[in-house]
Amino acid sequence: MKLIADSGATKCEWCLLYNGKKQKVITQGISPYFLTSIQIIEILQKELLPKFNKDILIKEIHFYGTGLNNTNNKKILNTALKKIFTKATINLNTDLLAAARGLCGKEKGIACILGTGSNSCFYNGKKIVSNSPGIGYVLGDEGSGAYLGKKVVQYYLYNTFDDELKNSFEKMFNTNPIEILEKVYKQPLANRYLASFAIFLAENRGHYMIENIIEDGLNDFFFTHLCKYRESWLMPINFIGSVAFGFKDILKELCHSYEFELGTILKKPMDGLIKYHS
Repeated sequence: MKLIADSGATKCEWCLLYNGKKQKVITQGISPYFLTSIQIIEILQKELLPKFNKDILIKEIHFYGTGLNNTNNKKILNTALKKIFTKATINLNTDLLAAARGLCGKEKGIACILGTGSNSCFYNGKKIVSNSPGIGYVLGDEGSGAYLGKKVVQYYLYNTFDDELKNSFEKMFNTNPIEILEKVYKQPLANRYLASFAIFLAENRGHYMIENIIEDGLNDFFFTHLCKYRESWLMPINFIGSVAFGFKDILKELCHSYEFELGTILKKPMDGLIKYHS
């Protein structure tokens, strides 16, 4: 019996593989950046274990999540999982490896994450060989929801939007400049807050300002990261995440412009991970 997990800070998707069947469960996000081992154990006991048949013995756990290139975070999560799944072999991997395996399986390729944040790597079918460094949403995260959402907020605060878009923005978000600045500079998880404004782009496609923000933001990802891999011109470029899935038409145009081969675009990696581990 195998248990696969793909977790962000907000939610975690689990899939139990047994006797040729699969059972999926959603729990709150499990991130050792924000949770102790005891808190993780409580989540597993309340939200995960009651969903599974008590007679099922889980032998392998493949957990993919944010922050798992950090040794201390790994220890926190491993302690919690070992407490619950005493007989299981536990494998802890990064969300970037989840993207690579979910998108490429056991084939070579470039794997990109375009969600709340952004990341990319060259994957040789077994492991991540090279990775364009991620420097977070303040300095980087080009092409991500936080990056695009930040542009939306800038256009609003600088009064760059025309009256039509300004009115649409205020109607959709019911906010004001003071509240925006308060949440960005003084409250936690500003990256998620900024990313929440990216939906405005999806809801207003066709307006030249909106198209410019999307194209420029995604092009920044191509120029800053994908152009650093010599493999980008040799093998498919694959994408995963809500931003990638929502703006796949722009990704297709950019791949054509850069003479890249567009590979797979997925919203989430789980189905690919199930195939990889089956």
